[in-house]
Amino acid sequence: MAALGLLAAGAWLALAQATNYSLWINGRTGGGQVGNHADFTYWGPATTAAGVNKKAVNWDGYNRISTTNGNIRDALDCYCTGPNWCYVAAHSAGNLQIGYALALYGTSSRSIKTPTPNSAGQCGNSGAGTQTGWNIKWVNVAGGAAGGSELADAGDWALSEPLVSDLKTSTARALYNHNATTAKWFYMYAGSKGTLYSFVLPGQDDEAIAYHSSGGVSGSSGASFCNPSDWLCNDLTLGTAANQGGRAKWSYHSVRFRDDSEALDHYTRGNWGGIVSKVRADMVANAK
Repeated sequence: MAALGLLAAGAWLALAQATNYSLWINGRTGGGQVGNHADFTYWGPATTAAGVNKKAVNWDGYNRISTTNGNIRDALDCYCTGPNWCYVAAHSAGNLQIGYALALYGTSSRSIKTPTPNSAGQCGNSGAGTQTGWNIKWVNVAGGAAGGSELADAGDWALSEPLVSDLKTSTARALYNHNATTAKWFYMYAGSKGTLYSFVLPGQDDEAIAYHSSGGVSGSSGASFCNPSDWLCNDLTLGTAANQGGRAKWSYHSVRFRDDSEALDHYTRGNWGGIVSKVRADMVANAK
């Protein structure tokens, strides 16, 4: 009985030490200090609720995904190993970052870390050994750029930015296997208050990203997808169902929000704005 009591106490202690975190991965342009997981400059006031134990997974938003993805993996190692679990929220090119990490490293051996990062955003080993991949409950994506943007194709963004090369539609879609999420669900939030670049971006868009990308639509290139009220192109469907016209979404991708009111654009405006506002609300409600 005493042994059973000790086992129960040990299990209770392990459970008590387990912590959930909410990781926020920024998109193009960056803004927060790389390695400082308390700097929410990209998003808005750090005092704003945005999920349990929120952390800003800052990267420079300028260089290519392959050379900056280490910042994301460092944060995943810090907060999503051992007894700890993560909810992930990503915006714009942050979608490419988490997708790339899971597809290329999601089944790799990871050292279990103590979640106390140094100034570079890296955590020390806890001494508890290793595990395969990361403990991620799900991923919320606002205005996701995993399918690229025609603004990169057309040169509307400075081609001198290394990241813009990755954001070209054909490049983004070939950067990694978008179906390989290690069975982690990506919940897509697609905005459609786009007017400025509507002649460049096909179908509905949020002024930076078209529905084919923000809706997780599969394929090697973009296409026109719209709200049901627009008869000029095929509908982006909610959930996991194939879109009107038959084009499927990537595996483990589900459209949770489609901006039928055309009210939300791509930009946070330093105050958790645009399509990010919908993801933040969901994180507050469900990332606990």
